Amino acid sequence: MLSFFSFAKLTNIKGSYCVVIKSCHYGEKYLFSEDEIICIMKSRSVVLFIILFCLPPMTSCRRNIYKVNVSSLSADIKIKRLEKEIFSLDPDKIPASVPLLKENFGSFLQLFSYVINTGDINDPSFGDFLVRFCTDKLNYEVYLDVMKKYPDTGKLQNELEDAFRHYIYYFPGKNIPAVYTCITGFNNSIIAGDSVIGIGLDRYMGSNCEYYKRLQIYKYLTARMTSVNIVPDCIYSWGSTEWIFSGMNYPVDNVMSEMIHSGKLKYFEKCMLPEVSDSVVFGFSSKQMKFCRNNESQMWQYLVENNLLFSTDRFVIRKLTDEAPFTSYFTNESPGRASVWLGFRIVESYMMKNRNISLAGLMSNTDVQSILEKARYSPN
Repeated sequence: MLSFFSFAKLTNIKGSYCVVIKSCHYGEKYLFSEDEIICIMKSRSVVLFIILFCLPPMTSCRRNIYKVNVSSLSADIKIKRLEKEIFSLDPDKIPASVPLLKENFGSFLQLFSYVINTGDINDPSFGDFLVRFCTDKLNYEVYLDVMKKYPDTGKLQNELEDAFRHYIYYFPGKNIPAVYTCITGFNNSIIAGDSVIGIGLDRYMGSNCEYYKRLQIYKYLTARMTSVNIVPDCIYSWGSTEWIFSGMNYPVDNVMSEMIHSGKLKYFEKCMLPEVSDSVVFGFSSKQMKFCRNNESQMWQYLVENNLLFSTDRFVIRKLTDEAPFTSYFTNESPGRASVWLGFRIVESYMMKNRNISLAGLMSNTDVQSILEKARYSPN
């Protein structure tokens, strides 16, 4: 039982007092006898009183619907730092160290090699290519700056462990990935494979990083190249490898299926990171987030009225779901991929109205029409 104080308006109904209670969700009337009233304060013609009463437990105005208890679960993640390993080696000894690097970094070493364009790690020339990468003046300069910004990965490791405790909660028995850091010559933020996640720390040096300016990376992209985006990007990328769009066999590849698929991945991300704000999860500024919330109905109506939802035109799909400074079908104030947020809202409505559906069930569901119908999505 929840007890709390409230101010209310008092009227007399047949010897009892009718109290109108205003909560964040609704207004209700409750009847109290005189001896249940604690104190009455009179001020001129206005009568106010404080009452102490009990109500059944009710949902908080700000209750986080994604929050679950994972305190009893464990996700043991140890981050291995490839950049520190290779850049601290004597360049002359790098070729001879390749076998040890293979042993310590497993399949990730090959993924990393593809990203930095050094080829097959089993090729005899791989060691020489790696020497060139490590002795490049700019790469070494970036490595030193990365080590200054990320001297240790303890905080990152803790955040990833918390995220993957949620993953174990929703997907018991599933394996969690091995996690590595590296620098990629600014090529990749996240490298995700079947059982690994690699973090390109050179892509998370802060939105005002001088390297990004030199490389002329668009500001709408650098806005998300910060430390707070590392774990959300890891989780989204992990979800994208677990549920690859091309491997899901959706009945039709159109705007709606792409919106729902991306919306499912964002819903997955929210479940793994319940404490992370929507603006970080979606990569929107606070102003862009406000635009989406204030214009949800108008955006949805535009897609419906212009017959865009079931378009199979790749150009239309890209304009609505790919990275961009804004979504051109809406306004310049909208964020890029605003339709992905709409897809998320449909998925969220579907899960709220169908409580028997598990997260695993959602992620494997390719019946877009059924999801849309059962969501009963109707933005106000």
